[in-house]
Amino acid sequence: MVGKFLGTIGIMGAMTAMLSLSALALFTDTDSVGTNSFATGSISLTTTPTATIWTAVTDALPGDKATGALTVTNAGSLSLRYAVTGTNTDATLAGAMNLRIALKVGGSCDFPYHLDNGTNTTFTDDTAVYSGLLSNAAPIGNVAAGNDTGDRTLASGSEVLCFAVVLPDTATNTVNGLSNVTTFTFDSEQTANNP
Repeated sequence: MVGKFLGTIGIMGAMTAMLSLSALALFTDTDSVGTNSFATGSISLTTTPTATIWTAVTDALPGDKATGALTVTNAGSLSLRYAVTGTNTDATLAGAMNLRIALKVGGSCDFPYHLDNGTNTTFTDDTAVYSGLLSNAAPIGNVAAGNDTGDRTLASGSEVLCFAVVLPDTATNTVNGLSNVTTFTFDSEQTANNP
């Protein structure tokens, strides 16, 4: 009986050895799946000009105006939306002046946008974007993330914004001898995946 048992163990050992040897003789193949790229898009907003929108006004009197155009360009690869904020060096003068911003529709900006007394003129082609005091800190949209009321969406390309300011002829002596510099800041963000 022991002999039979040892014989069985011997046969099983031989079979295991043969199976091990046969496993080493398999045909194999390897395939690679490469070029799984993932690249991010870009958000880039540029403005032209970069320094001044309207020509500097000196020795202004009540009733004087200034105008200028600014080109806003989506220079990135993704759709974006932007908001505009403004800061002033003299709150008193800025608070006495009116600002109007419009989107140029025709061949040129539809100026003057204001009468000497500061009231608005009627647009022929251009589309109003903002009308109010120059001292308003957020004339277009909201810099907070998300789709806010008034944000301008620019999928690609450019648009021209027309700016007009006036010191109404009703301005009082409180603005006599004052000087103001306004800086407009354009903040942009992605539109996709950003409710």
